[in-house]
Amino acid sequence: MISLAHAQEAVAAAGPAGGLMQFLPLILMFVVIWFLMIRPQMKRAKEHKAMTDALQKGDEVVTQGGITGRIVKVGDHYIALEVAEGVEIVVQRPAVQIVLPKGTLKSAV
Repeated sequence: MISLAHAQEAVAAAGPAGGLMQFLPLILMFVVIWFLMIRPQMKRAKEHKAMTDALQKGDEVVTQGGITGRIVKVGDHYIALEVAEGVEIVVQRPAVQIVLPKGTLKSAV
């Protein structure tokens, strides 16, 4: 019983610094997750938004669904793609995944 009482006194004497030390591993885990997962994802999202904001008429693109086409009309939220001669489809701007170099579609067919 006496040794148990001394152990409780030692824990109480640790004070507020001991409480902070208990949360230190949790805080470090959050920092590691932030730099390994969240930050790179935010960077990719920013790059994708910049790419979709820079879309213009005549660009050759690939959508997330794998459809390739040339942009013929650009709106605020939608773009019109010419996927074949005389065939146009309308897709949302964020659906564009890749902007291809000019002339890629002619050489692919």
